[in-house]
Amino acid sequence: MLAEIEGRVEMAKRILESLNYHLGDVSAQDFIDYMSTETFTGDATTLNDILGNEYLLIHELVEINEWKRRGMKIYKGLLIDAPRTLIYTIHYVALEKELEYALRKGDCKWVEMRIRNSLEDPYIPEELKPYAKNILERFIKAIEDVGSPKSQKSYFN
Repeated sequence: MLAEIEGRVEMAKRILESLNYHLGDVSAQDFIDYMSTETFTGDATTLNDILGNEYLLIHELVEINEWKRRGMKIYKGLLIDAPRTLIYTIHYVALEKELEYALRKGDCKWVEMRIRNSLEDPYIPEELKPYAKNILERFIKAIEDVGSPKSQKSYFN
């Protein structure tokens, strides 16, 4: 299993480099550790779910990298102990790279689904809502530009 994860991490590193994002020293063990952290949301996404979806894999690896860039150790209680504003700041850095990659592949349905999920997130701190809305509006515009039938109005009204 570790060898499979290492291969997936290496693949994701190449993808992220093509998106002008350098994934630092993120190992397969970091990924395993991060996937065993507790969450305040009750997220039930499994390690195998992530390994089976290149968008989610990129997302999780960027989150790990962002934690490590901030000098944080990956441990079971990280997402319980850390300030929610920091958790969501890191989440949105990862979401941007995930959606950027999905758009590059022309997967507007994925982008739309993730935007919808983000807009329905009841846990986002109030002070980060304008930041999140700005990011999501940018991706809504991007999918409109490639001819998706969704309109900005349908997301924000």
